Amino acid sequence: MRSSVDTEVLRQSAPAHTVHPPVDEGWWRTAVIYQVYVRSFADGNGDGIGDLAGVRARLPYLRDLGVDAIWFTPWYRSPLADGGYDVEDYREIDPRFGTLAEAERLIAEALEHGIRTIVDIVPNHVSDRHPWFREALAAGPGSAARERFWFHPGRGPQGDAMPTDWVSSFQGETWTRTRGDDGAPGEWYLHLFTPEQPDLNWNHPDVRREHEEILRFWFDRGVAGVRIDSAALPVKDPTLPDLPPASATTREHPHIDRDELHEIYREWRAVADEYEGERVLVGEVWLDDAERFARYLRPGEMHTAFNFGFMTQPWSAAAMRSSITRTLAEHAPVGAPATWVLSNHDVTRPVTRYGRADSSFAFDRKRFGTPTDVERGLRRARAAALLIAALPGSLYIYQGDELGLPEVELPREVIDDPMHFRSGGVDPGRDGCRVPLPWSGDATPYGFGGAPWLPQPADWASLSVEVQEHDPASTLHLYRESIALRRDTPDLVDGGFEWLELGADVLAFRRGDGTLSVTNLGSTAVPLPAHHGVILASAPIDALLPPDTTAWLTVRPGSELRRGA
Repeated sequence: MRSSVDTEVLRQSAPAHTVHPPVDEGWWRTAVIYQVYVRSFADGNGDGIGDLAGVRARLPYLRDLGVDAIWFTPWYRSPLADGGYDVEDYREIDPRFGTLAEAERLIAEALEHGIRTIVDIVPNHVSDRHPWFREALAAGPGSAARERFWFHPGRGPQGDAMPTDWVSSFQGETWTRTRGDDGAPGEWYLHLFTPEQPDLNWNHPDVRREHEEILRFWFDRGVAGVRIDSAALPVKDPTLPDLPPASATTREHPHIDRDELHEIYREWRAVADEYEGERVLVGEVWLDDAERFARYLRPGEMHTAFNFGFMTQPWSAAAMRSSITRTLAEHAPVGAPATWVLSNHDVTRPVTRYGRADSSFAFDRKRFGTPTDVERGLRRARAAALLIAALPGSLYIYQGDELGLPEVELPREVIDDPMHFRSGGVDPGRDGCRVPLPWSGDATPYGFGGAPWLPQPADWASLSVEVQEHDPASTLHLYRESIALRRDTPDLVDGGFEWLELGADVLAFRRGDGTLSVTNLGSTAVPLPAHHGVILASAPIDALLPPDTTAWLTVRPGSELRRGA
C-alpha cells in the first residue's frame, strides 16, 4: 500500500506485460488449483530461498501435472514475520523472491501453459513496517493516521490493561502497547495475529479504497483471481466490546463474521466483474454455521470458499461422509461449487496426519513427538486424494502432496513460525509442511537450488520428482492420472452425485450415470460392487478392495446399486 499520491501514479501506469486470462465462463467451478508457497517451491538463484525464477523454470512440471491455476501465497514485500502474511507493500515483489517485472512475466508464461494465476490478499492486517503504520506511530494519539488502525487507550487508572479480552488466532495477547520516544507507555493497538501484524480499520474509507486499487493493480497484470485470507475477520465492532459469554444466544461477535463484511465483498466482486476472463474471489472462511458460511457465496459476493471441514476430519467413513454431505448441502442453496483440499501451508501434511492414532486436525492439539505410521499414512493419503478428486466442485493441491511428502519435525533451533513461539514452544508450528521440495538427486538440496532455508530430511531422495516420474506406481503418477481423468471423464466434470450403501466403513458414491468412487476406510478388505471396469485405483486391487484404498469404477448406465440417503 502507498500514499494516495503514489496510488494515483501507479493507477495510471500500465503493467510491463498486459495479459488477459482466456474467457472461459465457469472455469473455476471444476478447476484444479495448485498452491505454491514460493519460499519452498524452487530456488532459481541458488540462495536457498524459493523464488519466482524457480517457479518459472518449473512451469512445465505444473503443466504436466494438469493444474488449471496456481495460487501463490503472498509474494509481496514483507519482513516475513508470518511467512509473508505481514505485507509491507502489495505493489512490490519481495526482493528475496524477485521483481514485479518477473511476476508479470510469470503470469504471462503460465498462461502460455494454460495455467491461470491467483494471488493472496490479506485484508485483516498489514505489516508493522507498512508506511501507514509507521506514519500512525509517528503521528501519535488522536491523529488521522491512527484512524486507519485500531489504536485505543488501555483500561484501568494508568491504562495498563488491554482494551478488550479478545483471543488471538496465534495464541497470546491481541493488543500491544506503544511507547513514545521517551519510553513512556502510550495507546494500545489491535492485532488478532502477531504484534507485527496490526489490524486495519475497515470503517475507514482509505482502507476500502486502497484495497480496491490493489485488486485492480493485480487484475491489470492478468491475475485470474484473489484468495482472501482470514475473510471473516476484517470488520470489528467499533465499540470494542468484550467477547460474549459462552452462554450467549446472539450470533453477534465483535470481530468474526460481522454482517458489514458482505458489503465489502460485494464491492470487491464489482471490481472483479469489470474485467474480462471471469476473475474470481476465493474466501478463506472458517465458520461452523453453514447458513452464515453460505452467505459469503451468494450471487454478487465470492465465487468460492475453502472447505476446511473435510480437511480436519479423522480417517473415518462416518465423519468424512457427514462432512461431504454437509459441504454439498451448504453450497447448494447459493449455487456455488464446493472446494476440496487435504492440506495447505498451515496444516499437518496428510501422509503424517492419517498415520496417527488421532488422524483429525486441530491447531491446538499440535505437539512435538506425536508418533505416526508413515506407510499407513501414505496409503490413506493416496486414497483420500482419489476420493476428493471424484467429488463435484473444484480441487486444491498443496505443493508436495502430489509427491506424498510427510510432515517434517524440525529441530527447534531452525523453526521460524510465530505459532511456535507464541505457544511458549509447545506447538511445533507450521514449518514442518513448508520444507523445500525435493526435485532430483540423492542428497539435500535435492535439486531445490542452494542450501535450503529449512533443512530437508536425509531420506527424501526416493520422494523426488525425478524418481517418481520414472515410477508408474508413484504418488506423482497417481495425481497426474487422476487429474487427467477428472478433466476428461464427463461424469466427473458435471455428473450428478449419489451416495451408495456398501458398508459402514466404505464411502461409495456414483457420479453421473456410469462412474463410481469407492473408498475402504476399514481394517479388512471388502468386495467391490458389480462393475464394468476399473478406471484408476490408489493401490493394487482384485475382486476385493484393500483397506485404505480408493478405486474408480465404471458401471453400465442404469445399473442397480444400493443407494444411500
